[in-house]
Formats: sequence, structure tokens, C-alpha cells
Amino acid sequence: MGERLLDPPTYLSPWYAGTAVGVFEQVNATSLRIGDYESLKNAAVDPYVAFRDAYIQYRLKSVEARKSKLTKSASLEAHSPAGGPASPEKENSVKKTIPAGNFLLIALSALFIWAIPPKAAAAAGLFGAPQTVSREAGGLNTAIGYWHHEDTYENGAEHKIRQNAIYSQAAYGASNIWEISARIGISDLTIFDTFSAADGSATAGRSDFEENWKFFGTLGAKVFYPFNKTFGMGAFVQGTYYFSYFTDSVSGTAGGAPFTAELKVRNLWDVNLGVGFQAALHRGVRVYAGPYVHYSEAKAYATTTISGRAHADEKVTLSNKALAGGFAGIDMPLARGFRLNAEAQYSDRLSAGAAVSYTY
Repeated sequence: MGERLLDPPTYLSPWYAGTAVGVFEQVNATSLRIGDYESLKNAAVDPYVAFRDAYIQYRLKSVEARKSKLTKSASLEAHSPAGGPASPEKENSVKKTIPAGNFLLIALSALFIWAIPPKAAAAAGLFGAPQTVSREAGGLNTAIGYWHHEDTYENGAEHKIRQNAIYSQAAYGASNIWEISARIGISDLTIFDTFSAADGSATAGRSDFEENWKFFGTLGAKVFYPFNKTFGMGAFVQGTYYFSYFTDSVSGTAGGAPFTAELKVRNLWDVNLGVGFQAALHRGVRVYAGPYVHYSEAKAYATTTISGRAHADEKVTLSNKALAGGFAGIDMPLARGFRLNAEAQYSDRLSAGAAVSYTY
């Protein structure tokens, strides 16, 4: 009330002139803070959950700080002779807490770990030549392969991802027309600049999410239609699922307080659909190329622990709808029964790999 009486616009006449000045002051103050709000919103996967949890933590710390002051005051009065000053030992025995305002800053700045991109793509491996390598009467072929996969994720900012996969494959087909296949392999996962705050408010020991080998499985099927002895086209479908989750954590400081951030990526799967065009060259060499689309999905779990207290567990579904790309490769015979297949795929970034197969 005292501040109201000392505020000059209170005495402006007519009354709505003072009201207009007050409204202008509030709008101006809000406009100066829009940048802070936008940076905090962009750092969170779900802004509502982030601000809700931050406010709850702020209120809890405010209550704890108030209780701490009351406890400290009562302790000093109880242990001070005749209301005199308390001894240094008594003062040091009182538990110190993080100020409520600082805790709010820490909680909000730690949200940088949730800069998880909503695009996801698993390292499925080679699609292979449209024409199968099975024998005319039907039969089994096996292969071992390596695949280096790169892509770009987006969530306000772009994040580069990288995977290296090693796998073995078994396939059955007939008449060089159709084939079904199954793969089992292991892959790592790196997401660059995941543990980094855009505004520099938090500092972590490192910025990249890194996890080593996890098992995955892939199922696929393809059909081929020859136009003549040289040219033909085929279609394929291929899906991959990761049996275990990727997890990584870092430690650092935010607002002067220590924190630990943990991120888990689990239930990662994808499906690919494509059409390939093939040309048969001399000595059994085949070259091919074509377009494809793929859909991928995963679930990510993020947890931040600040000064020993868990803060704002969050879960988000990552998905990638109908992202198109192109692929091209060469398939050539080696020794009797063996073939070498090398392929490149492009979708945001270039991926490539090779496999050696044997037909029984």
C-alpha cells in the first residue's frame, strides 16, 4: 500500500491516465523478458512439464528456506546465554540450504539435457541389389556386413547422430525373383551436442551422448521384376528393432550447483520401403539405385539430479514420419559362391557400408 501511495502515476488525472501508465509499464517489463522465456522453452522437450516442475521445486525450496530460518532462530535462542550471541560452533551446526531463487535458476538451466531431437533413424544396413542372389531352384545365402550411418535430428537446433553397425544375415529366396531375410547385429550410438546448454548457463564434462554396442534385429523381404536380360526393377521392405536401450550420463554445474544428467533412448525401431532400378553389366556385375522412405520411433527418458535431489523426470516419444532418401550401390562376384555388395544412402547425411555374401 505504501508503494502505491509513493508512485507518482497514482495522482494523475483523470484516473484512466494513471491506469494507462501502469499497463504500459507491465507490458514493457514483459517484453524485456521474452528472450529469457523463449530460451527456456526451446531447451525443454515439453515446456509445460518443465515450467511446472521448476515452479514446484521453487515452492518447495521456499518453504524449506523459511523452515530453516525458523529452526536456526529457535536454535540460536535456545543455546545462547540470556539471549546473547550464539557460539560459532552452534551457528555452523545449522544446515545450510540453497536459496530459493538460485534453485529456480539451477532447475531451469539444467533443462538443456532435454534437447532431444524428434527425428530418429536406426542404422538398418544395406538394402542390397533389387535382384536376389538365390539359386534358380531356391536356396539359402548368408552374409556379414558393416554399416556406418549418419543423420541429422532437429529440436529447435540441429543435432548430428552417428552409428556403426556390424551384422550377420541369413536369407532364403528362389528364381532370383523373391527373397526373405533376417539379420542380427550390434550397433553403437552417438548424438552430438546433446549435453550442452544453448545459453551457456550450464557446464557439463562433455557435450556428446555416447553409448557402445547394443543388439538389434532386422527382417526384410524383396521382389524383382526383370525387363530384359540387362535391366529390371524391384521393391523391398525392411524393419529394424533394438532389443536394449542406449544410456549415457554426464556431470557438471548449473548456477553454481552440481548436477548429474542421465538420458536413456529405448524401444528404437524403424521400417524402410523402397524401389530400386538395376542394370546388369559384364561378368555378373550389377549396379543399382532408387528412392526410399522410412519411419522411425523411439522413447527417450531424461533425469536431472541437482545437489543430490532428483528433478523433473521426463519421457518423450521421438518419431520421424516419411523422411525420403536415395540409395545406390554395386554388387559383384568374387570367388565361387561369394559376392561383394557396397552401398551408399543419403537422407540429410551420407551413410555407407559393405557386405560379403555366400550362396549355398
